Amino acid sequence: MTDAVETAAEPPERKKGILVPLIAAVILGGGGFASTFLGFWSPAGLFQPAPQKTGPDDSVAFVDIPAIEMTMPGTRARSVILAASLEVAAADRAAVESLMPRILDAMNGFLSEVDPAAYDKRGVLEIIRAELTTRIRNVLGDTPVKDLLITEFRIK
Repeated sequence: MTDAVETAAEPPERKKGILVPLIAAVILGGGGFASTFLGFWSPAGLFQPAPQKTGPDDSVAFVDIPAIEMTMPGTRARSVILAASLEVAAADRAAVESLMPRILDAMNGFLSEVDPAAYDKRGVLEIIRAELTTRIRNVLGDTPVKDLLITEFRIK
């Protein structure tokens, strides 16, 4: 009979066992929220691939293309001004610079064939960039062009 009285008087440890993990979860969740809110890290960064390391052989050079100013055909006196740079490997810079007259010829040929009404359409810059990149890659052949960066595009 004394055994029954002693077991009834002891507080149950079950409540204490549930309360500690609950408090720990609230504290850790609050800390995670606070660190994300303050900008220390981003959950979206967990799903992005790791940045690629570039070695010393992967250095990049930017070759400036002289600005092109071309008068558009038509009744209104309007002109297109385009300046750009080519992103190439540093080892290929001299080869690209030596072929600059051919690059300018390809760019002028394309820009002279664009209908003046097309310049008023939405997305024309992306189309021009893609077409010029394709034509420049055809001119350069085996010399890889990473990207064409349009630094100035004006219609006046």
